[in-house]
Amino acid sequence: MTATTSSSKPKRSLAAKRENRIGWAFMAPFTILFAFVFILPIGWAVYSSFFRQIAEGGGAYGGGKLVNKFVGLQNFQYAITSADFWTGVGHVLVYTVIQVPVMIIAALALAMVVDSFVVKHVTGFRLGYFLPYAIPGVVASIIWVYLYNGQISPIVKGLAAIGINVDFFADNVVLLSMANITTWTFTGYNMLIFLAALQAIPHDLYEAARIDGANGWQIAMKIKLPNVRGAALLAMLLSIVGTIQLFNEPQIMATADPGISKSYTPMMMALNTSQGTLTPSGDGPASAIAIVMALIAGVLAMLYTLAERKVNE
Repeated sequence: MTATTSSSKPKRSLAAKRENRIGWAFMAPFTILFAFVFILPIGWAVYSSFFRQIAEGGGAYGGGKLVNKFVGLQNFQYAITSADFWTGVGHVLVYTVIQVPVMIIAALALAMVVDSFVVKHVTGFRLGYFLPYAIPGVVASIIWVYLYNGQISPIVKGLAAIGINVDFFADNVVLLSMANITTWTFTGYNMLIFLAALQAIPHDLYEAARIDGANGWQIAMKIKLPNVRGAALLAMLLSIVGTIQLFNEPQIMATADPGISKSYTPMMMALNTSQGTLTPSGDGPASAIAIVMALIAGVLAMLYTLAERKVNE
């Protein structure tokens, strides 16, 4: 009996090793691709953030050859002490306060409408709401810039015909114009998050509530809303992190509005810094800006975790 047991262990061990090798073989393509498109770029950004392009050998009249020189934390000091950077952060924060609540409320309302028994052909509504998200962000921004252009926009001309003159590129309106583009694009995406949470609610709760005399509004307020809090926190986190990366809308709108500067948002500032249109230029300062924004996103993620923990308590 002891011999049989000892002989079966190597067989099981060999089988387990074979299964592990097969599992790693299946994971290898993803692991390699993940490393190349995610891990390596992050590592390179962190590495390059400690260097800056400096001209050397130009003599008294300037010029010379640009070389990457180790500057320690100077790039981070530049990002943190830059007035343009914090002005861009201010734009992003104002944009977040305006756009995120409107989008989340609209997404939740659409999800509850689609989840209700009143709506027929749910698949068509779900696809219609989600379709704007399938359009690339750059393409969506180009479309809306056309719709905002006062010379050719049918919306502006239609409003002017009834005596309403609006300039979507005005200083006090341009953030709202950007927020409208993002809301139009991502409301359907967040609606699917809420809809999945609503459809996960046991229908026995609805039946019990109806037996107790609850109407549709009471069911929505007392059963549906409390059960989508987790989805709401997730949607809020994704939306807030997305606003930190605000880039497509202001970058495209800047082609029609010269008032949008090259440092209007931190991500625009990082791009133009890397391209040499802002000083100091190069990959080092641009990487430092991106890393600082990533740290801000990390802080928001921590706040989300704490909020979720309190809600679950």
